[in-house]
Amino acid sequence: MPAASGRPLEPCPDIPPNLQGVLYVEFRTNRTLEDIRQHLSPLLQQGGRYKPANCVAKQKVAIIIPFRNRYEHLSHWLHYLHPILIRQQLDYGVYVINQQGDGVFNKAKLMNIGHTEALKEYDYECFVFSDIDLVPLNDRNLYRCSDKPRHLSVAVDKFNFTLPYDTIFGGVTALSREQFLKINGFSNIFWGWGGEDDDLYQRIVLRRMSITRPDSVIGRYKMIKHGRDLHNDPNPNNVQKLKETYYNIDRDGLSSLSYAVMEIRKDLLYTFITVDVQAPAG
Repeated sequence: MPAASGRPLEPCPDIPPNLQGVLYVEFRTNRTLEDIRQHLSPLLQQGGRYKPANCVAKQKVAIIIPFRNRYEHLSHWLHYLHPILIRQQLDYGVYVINQQGDGVFNKAKLMNIGHTEALKEYDYECFVFSDIDLVPLNDRNLYRCSDKPRHLSVAVDKFNFTLPYDTIFGGVTALSREQFLKINGFSNIFWGWGGEDDDLYQRIVLRRMSITRPDSVIGRYKMIKHGRDLHNDPNPNNVQKLKETYYNIDRDGLSSLSYAVMEIRKDLLYTFITVDVQAPAG
């Protein structure tokens, strides 16, 4: 994209110049989407899209958020994340993938759907999968992909800013398009709470990759406190499924993804895609 002078734009710097470092984050304020829209309207394009005007972004990044009935959390997330992502000079879009109905929740399948639907709109190179209740406490934690799958949310206040276990790979993660295809995406069979993140880690190891993390100062996050969602109870069957990743990785994932798009709504702050994930009865 040419600059106003007619000269081609230069690449954005490796380290964005306007980062603030440690951030103050609080969830007590009553934030409305309209307030956030008015604040960010000069910067964003419809669908929650942004790219720097004065340089060429290092990466094209799709932010994928699995979602159902968390509108207050969404307001907090958008209030904090859009300014962070803008300061990070990303060419990005925010995709909220909303599971229709009140059937059993399938977070992993929603993330597969987000990856698939985002690529229909733009040639994204990097996918950041983010829980709606996690906000970074340091904007030097770049929402970019690297040569290895990256775990961004390494120090969450809920866990006293420590890593719960060495192989954890959930919360906020970043995988390049090539990495995500190599592992066939997430499994589609983890219904209810738990297991899909550990299955993803096993897929990464099975494809002879390893993960990277920022340090525990850069990778700090604050979690919005909430109760467990209805129809997202822990599923005891998911423990057994983790023993079957080796056998399922090629046949269960992006290659077997089945869903129906019910509605796509473009807001200034996000692209909101409501989907039928074909939840099992009961």
